[in-house]
Amino acid sequence: MYRALYRTWRPQTFDDVCGQSHVTDILKYQVAEGKTSHAYLFCGSRGTGKTSCAKILAKAVNCLHPVNGNPCNECEACRAIDAGTATDVIEMDAASNNGVDHVRDLKEEIVFMPAALRYRVYIIDEVHMMSTNAFNALLKTLEEPPSYVLFILATTELHKLPSTIVSRCQRYDFRRMTAEVIMDRLHAIAKAEGMDLLPDGARMIARAAQGGMRDAISMLELCAGANAPIDETLAASVLGVGNRDTVFRVAEAINARDYATLYGIVGEIVMSSGNLGVFWQQLGDLFRDMMVFRTVPDPRAYLDLTDTEYERLQALSQDVSIGKLYYRAKLIDDTMPELQRSGTVRRAAAEIALTRMCDPRTYAVPEALLARVEELERTVKLLKMGVPQETPAPAPTATPAPAPRKVPQDKPAPTPAPEKAVPTLTPIGGWKDTVDEFGTLFPMYASILAASRGYTDGQGTLTVRMQDAFLIGSFEGNAAATSALIRLVGERTGSTPRTLRVERANDVQPLSQNEDSFF
Repeated sequence: MYRALYRTWRPQTFDDVCGQSHVTDILKYQVAEGKTSHAYLFCGSRGTGKTSCAKILAKAVNCLHPVNGNPCNECEACRAIDAGTATDVIEMDAASNNGVDHVRDLKEEIVFMPAALRYRVYIIDEVHMMSTNAFNALLKTLEEPPSYVLFILATTELHKLPSTIVSRCQRYDFRRMTAEVIMDRLHAIAKAEGMDLLPDGARMIARAAQGGMRDAISMLELCAGANAPIDETLAASVLGVGNRDTVFRVAEAINARDYATLYGIVGEIVMSSGNLGVFWQQLGDLFRDMMVFRTVPDPRAYLDLTDTEYERLQALSQDVSIGKLYYRAKLIDDTMPELQRSGTVRRAAAEIALTRMCDPRTYAVPEALLARVEELERTVKLLKMGVPQETPAPAPTATPAPAPRKVPQDKPAPTPAPEKAVPTLTPIGGWKDTVDEFGTLFPMYASILAASRGYTDGQGTLTVRMQDAFLIGSFEGNAAATSALIRLVGERTGSTPRTLRVERANDVQPLSQNEDSFF
């Protein structure tokens, strides 16, 4: 009979468990030294290895030939436990065995010695679902069981357990696995199973699994049913989620107040039977990534993005203030329950929320007021400096082409003009202070200019050298920002430049507090 992929690839030793070495290393040591406890409590979200480790521990303590704390998986005890025929290893589901009568039956059983193994092991899954009376009946037995009895409790909701139960067990917290750990495991499984799994497809599955290995393997099996190379597009289609590009397009449309694009994307998701709730969660993840990018000096350490996605996030985050991010995150949070509630017109709820994200004036919450005040403060500062606000450029009008002029045939070639002398660039004094003041007006460009140098050529041109060529175009395209920088330089140096030129320099590093005051 066919076995699900996650069952086929369930870890058989502690060394096979992925991403939980802080747990497995201790368990291996205890087994190898014969210092196992009488009761264990495994806590963590679904699919992180709690039940797998419980079964491995049950085999390890009963194994006839353990190897460095791992079960050998070859002796009679290991084979019996793997086959499910070992009567001394009892797996209980607390969801259906949660009454006090079940605990009384258990207490009557443990007085008998194991039938074939060294230990009688009770694995109680989802133990938080036991009733209060059942917990009370279990207390004394859990505290002082017979020497041949071992309890392993597993739960996804530790806060529901009485402290009296937790204090009688050795507690181990299973962590959610990183995308890299999940991707490595998926690639190993795909290679062994003959699946064509591409890196972008593995990353899409790893993100959708949200740190759970079992969910990731189940999703891989589902995608493999399409009998085609598993890339990002296929994974997004099979799993019913939007790909990363869709979420970026939505954020870009919000910044541009492009309502037609927003309605179009929501319509595409609905008509393709996509899950708006999953899409909404992905949008919330993107705003979280933008918040990280705007608030920490090294955002890559906290982001799970490819190089292309990072560059796109970098460009996207420059045009969004912290206040707007708070406001949009508030809308995401407020709308999520509506998208998950049965009977709700989910499409309308999503479209209304996206429309409100474009304009804070349409939603009366404190976060919207913060975004509006922040924008007003910025506008007032710019007006005081005399910097005009950006207005749409008029459409160009067609002009007739000039008639060609006749050139005399015998006209002598013009004499080339003498080459102009290249102006000498002089560093601008107090450049760091200028950049700091500019950052209060345009926070989105503060990080760009933090690694820059300013120079004057004595002929009215302000030259700014940056290291990141990708962001130069974004800065040059903002007329209000460039005008503000020119005005600030003029106020500090006493001579206002007429033009601004931005160029790339590979050796530009961020200015430090102890930098030469000349800058």
